[in-house]
Amino acid sequence: MPTGSVRLQSIKRLGQDNHSYDVSDDGTDVSPSNRTPEDSEKPAIRVGFFQLFRFATCKDVAMMVVGGVCAMLHGSAQPLMLLVFGMLTDTFIEYDVELNELRDDRKECVNNTIVWKRNYTEAYDPAAPPPTGWGLINNSTWEMLTPLRPLRCGILDIEHEMTLFAFYYVGIGVAVFLLGYLQISLWVRSAAKQVQLIRKLYFSKVMRMEIGWFDCTSVGELNTRLSDDINKINDAIADQVSIFIQRFTTFICGFCIGFVKGWKLTLVIVAVSPLIGLGAGLMAWFVAKLTGMELQAYAKAGAVADEVLSSIRTVAAFGGEQKEVQRYDRNLVSAQQWGIRRGLIMGFFTGYLWLIIFLCYALAFWYGSTLVVGAQEYTPGTLLQVFFGVLVAAMNLGQASPCLEAFAAGRGAATMIFETIDREPEIDCLSEAGYKLDRVKGDIEFHNVTFHYPSRPEVKILDQLNVAVKSGETTAFVGPSGAGKSTAIQLIQRFYDPKEGMVTLDGHDIRGLNIQWLRSLMGIVEQEPVLFATTIAENIRYGRPGVTMEDIITATKEANAYNFIMDLPQKFETLVGEGGGQMSGGQKQRIAIARALVRNPRILLLDMATSALDNESEAVVQEALDKVRMGRTTISIAHRLSTIKNADVIVGFEHGRAVERGKHAELLERKGVYFTLVTLQSQGDKALNEKTQKNHPEKLNLSRAGSYRSSLRASVRQRSRSQLSNLIPESSVNMAGEIGPRTYSLSKPENTTLDEEEEEAVEPAPVARILKYNAPEWPYMLFGSFGAAINGGVNPVYALLFSQILATFSITDPDVQTREINNICTFFVMVGVVSFFTQMLQGYAFSKSGELLTRRLRRLGFHAMLGQEIGWFDDHRNSPGALTTRLATDASQVQGATGSQIGMIVNSLTNIGVAVIMSFCFSWKLTLLILCFLPFIGLSGAFQARMLTGFAKQDKVAMESAGRISGEALNNIRTIAGLGKERSFVEMYNAQLDMPYQAALKKANVYGACYGFAQCVVFFTNSASYKFGGYLVRQEGLHFSLVFRVISAIVTSGTALGRASSYTPDYAKAKISAARFFQLLDRVPQISVYSGKGDKWDNFKGNLDFIDCKFTYPTRPDIQVLNGLNVSVKPGETLAFVGSSGCGKSTSIQLLERFYDPDHGKVLIDGHDSTHVNVSFLRSKIGIVSQEPILFDCSIAENIKYGDNSREIGMDEVTAAAKKAQLHDFVMSLPEKYETNVGAQGSQLSRGQKQRIAIARAIIRDPRILLLDEATSALDTESEKTVQDALDKAREGRTCIVIAHRLSTIQNSNIIAVMSRGIVIEKGTHSQLMDLNGAYHKLVTTGAPIS
Repeated sequence: MPTGSVRLQSIKRLGQDNHSYDVSDDGTDVSPSNRTPEDSEKPAIRVGFFQLFRFATCKDVAMMVVGGVCAMLHGSAQPLMLLVFGMLTDTFIEYDVELNELRDDRKECVNNTIVWKRNYTEAYDPAAPPPTGWGLINNSTWEMLTPLRPLRCGILDIEHEMTLFAFYYVGIGVAVFLLGYLQISLWVRSAAKQVQLIRKLYFSKVMRMEIGWFDCTSVGELNTRLSDDINKINDAIADQVSIFIQRFTTFICGFCIGFVKGWKLTLVIVAVSPLIGLGAGLMAWFVAKLTGMELQAYAKAGAVADEVLSSIRTVAAFGGEQKEVQRYDRNLVSAQQWGIRRGLIMGFFTGYLWLIIFLCYALAFWYGSTLVVGAQEYTPGTLLQVFFGVLVAAMNLGQASPCLEAFAAGRGAATMIFETIDREPEIDCLSEAGYKLDRVKGDIEFHNVTFHYPSRPEVKILDQLNVAVKSGETTAFVGPSGAGKSTAIQLIQRFYDPKEGMVTLDGHDIRGLNIQWLRSLMGIVEQEPVLFATTIAENIRYGRPGVTMEDIITATKEANAYNFIMDLPQKFETLVGEGGGQMSGGQKQRIAIARALVRNPRILLLDMATSALDNESEAVVQEALDKVRMGRTTISIAHRLSTIKNADVIVGFEHGRAVERGKHAELLERKGVYFTLVTLQSQGDKALNEKTQKNHPEKLNLSRAGSYRSSLRASVRQRSRSQLSNLIPESSVNMAGEIGPRTYSLSKPENTTLDEEEEEAVEPAPVARILKYNAPEWPYMLFGSFGAAINGGVNPVYALLFSQILATFSITDPDVQTREINNICTFFVMVGVVSFFTQMLQGYAFSKSGELLTRRLRRLGFHAMLGQEIGWFDDHRNSPGALTTRLATDASQVQGATGSQIGMIVNSLTNIGVAVIMSFCFSWKLTLLILCFLPFIGLSGAFQARMLTGFAKQDKVAMESAGRISGEALNNIRTIAGLGKERSFVEMYNAQLDMPYQAALKKANVYGACYGFAQCVVFFTNSASYKFGGYLVRQEGLHFSLVFRVISAIVTSGTALGRASSYTPDYAKAKISAARFFQLLDRVPQISVYSGKGDKWDNFKGNLDFIDCKFTYPTRPDIQVLNGLNVSVKPGETLAFVGSSGCGKSTSIQLLERFYDPDHGKVLIDGHDSTHVNVSFLRSKIGIVSQEPILFDCSIAENIKYGDNSREIGMDEVTAAAKKAQLHDFVMSLPEKYETNVGAQGSQLSRGQKQRIAIARAIIRDPRILLLDEATSALDTESEKTVQDALDKAREGRTCIVIAHRLSTIQNSNIIAVMSRGIVIEKGTHSQLMDLNGAYHKLVTTGAPIS
């Protein structure tokens, strides 16, 4: 760092004066101290531009200085070329004038000056005054009497002159190549060095932070910073700087040339330029505003889509798919109109800019030519130098602005990164400070410890905790979830420091001990052990550096892991997979125990070490733990009694205090916390054991993808599981528990594979198919293409006019000359006007066709989504949020592949076509020569446009392996801290940074060379063409203006071509988006709503049979929900399902609705297999009222009408249904009656009111089957009574399935089925079941709600 180092202070809130800097006095680094006021206004960017370079070494600075100088020299090359160009033009014109003069056969060349031929002029004495009478005679003879201007002749060897200019051009070209190469490669190199250093510093500082800091910073955010944000810094300090310097130099030099060579013309041009700026500014403003309006308009449609997709089950149940598609489509109209307006405005302003530019040309050439011809202040060459000087300057200023964005982004990104680098950790795990005790006994004591997590300061976790743990004893911490047991363990490890009180080890406050040493005394086994993605042996080695293989084997034997490891084909060299995913829970747990034992710890911390295991593995692991506890201080947190009974001391926790301690028997007598836990558990155990004997074989290795892991990392691992295990029979904990160990295994790779799968599965869509969807808009596309074609012709026409102007300067007759110039200027104006209209036409036509396409695709996409089976929506990739974004973005990106893209292609083709044809007409030889260079010119154009977007993508790939290490480290920071492995991860990360660095150096050279090449092509092309042009002018009498015409036509259209080719990154994106879309459109749903296939029959009775139904949800294939359900209902009967939650009651209803089909067994409706029944027919016969009825954001009447979407429903029917549902009176009391809006999801109404609307909605369908899914459970007694009456009315004469938790609602059902674990365990009427004296009887007599 420079001597005057800068330290970022903590950031205060906005508006407080922000003393973000200390500037140390020892140095000379003043840049940060004179901060501009503007900087302090924007607290988001607190890093000055020059501070981005604070990690540069002297060598880097030298490289950047040299690169900067090269950039400045390079920037002056274009203006230099203009000087050469001016001289060249003058030479050509001089030569042409000489030719024109000598064509007059009365003149001749004598002694290198042009004179009248002698025989014409001998008779007169030019000195004598002319005879008076001849004043009016204007004959040729009189003309000859005036002495000629002293014009030279015969000296000018045009070929030789042109060769000289060609050499100038080549010289400048070579210089440009070298300078371009140097400027880029030097800056990229120095940036690579600095970025590597920033990455190292940042990562090592992050690894040193205390755990509390990680609680407040999400891992995802840190990973983003390591990759994206540092890349942004890279962009801000690399090639962009040199390009900015180069463009800015060009800008300054261009204006200098303008003002030095001809200040009058320069001023005139500068005076007009605000119009261009104004146009560009207005365009940006309008486009932003209109885009905003379009998004806002789309937001309405998006809200519809979101509402519908969120309540897809309701939509499906009531068959409202087509209706919703139409509602969505209606809302798309206004978005479409705003989009079209935006296209029109963009076309208008593009046209306006072209118009102004052409008017500018006209003005400049007209005024310039008066200065050349009339006042003779300028030579034609000067006119060109001035005009192009200003033009080039303005263009380069415009091109320099993207660099400023990169700088701002870099400074923004650097803010957070530098602040982290400068932050001092509160508990520095890598510091050498602190004592190391010689002998450790292992007594741990908490003295009045109070603590809350930094991420949640308002929640007190420990409150005046006092606990003593004696050395050599096993102490068990028990207590409900969130009582502070794990927190106590984390304080012993010194992951956090207590707010008050202290934790002591052998009487020493642990804050005074060396952290690494302290943590090396402890072995910890967690509930969710973290294994690293390497071999088993390596994982165990993480326990202690430098262990021998013997030690590892001993440890694994002690941990009961040796045998299973030896059974694996690769034994200790087996890879455990990302997060240990290849291992079962028990195996991971035992490897983790071995890792803890290899440390030979004095203190063993067991945090729920066996809770995540099934009984068998638990026994094995428990045995291992009992072996290793001997002679060590052990603290064990557990919920299973078996694991606690034999502890020496049991400490009961509650609300962050230790409320009781003693042995198992003593605590049972006290009837406190421990007692309640024990009694709850033993009851559960009994019920479980009976069940397990029955269905043991189905122990699946369960695993559920999900971010279980990330929630685990959340600062307090809330042990919801632990509550479960207190309340529910153990087996369900097994379910939950078994899910535990594998979660990470799946969750991580699942996400990574998911991304890959999305990337790889999508082949970019063929354009033909996209166009097919756009076919109805062909007239618009035709007109658009016509406009584009004319716009393409503008460039060559400009070249034509420009060379024509040069030709006029060699005309000798002043009147003809003036007339010619005025004509050409008028022509410029005309081209500008035409261009204005065609640009507008192109913009409007393509935006119209594009917006219509977008709307059509959105509608089709939405239609396709609503047609998918319900299981599809369960997939997290198809969450309502994801789907609405897909509709919003993908559909609008597809435009990029049709309209505007076609416009681009037509434009480029006509541009090149017209230019080439025109050039061939004027001089085919010269054209052929230039065409050889055309590919290179195109390439250079493409390359320059690519430069602006930067080369970030390739960097990302190089960073992947380093990213993997950092990701693993940050995700598992607690484990790493517990093992004291921070250093080795930092070293591994730094080692991985070498590859990207080498890649960057290689890139620097390639990139520099490409840039240099791109910049110098034009110079070489010009050099060759002017040399050859000179030859043609001399040998073949080609008019010099044609040389200019051909060269400028092809060179400008070539660069335009290159630019166009790169202006289409949207194109690739569009094809991918389209492919994703077509994937959706082509997907064949497993249960299709739109198809007319399937059985329909007239006298639908409503006879239902479930025969041996087994079912698992597609997203959770490991959890068997229905286990062979058998139950049947006769028409007109009522079946009631009762049972605890999760036993499959609602699932059976969903099978009946055909939201899902059973995996095995079948559902029969009137004897027809449900899978063969037409879906919409079946659903039209079923009415459903669920616990939380979903209402749509429209009026009450519309919500009730939603019950039957197959026909128009009159108000009479609505009121009739409302009366049946006991709703009518309440509605009539509202001011707007049936037109009252219910709000989003019915938020304006109470639950009872919503419930009754839902009942009316079900009644209006007049269904044969009525499904009531806990329809009254959410209501208070009074509303329940009203709703219950309504339901009883509705049930008359219909087959009905009721799910309820309150017995009052069930008693009068025909059949009551008691369900448990997906099977019916008892069924019969109320009285039959009461006599059975089974589960139902127990429920009724205890009066408990059934759950």
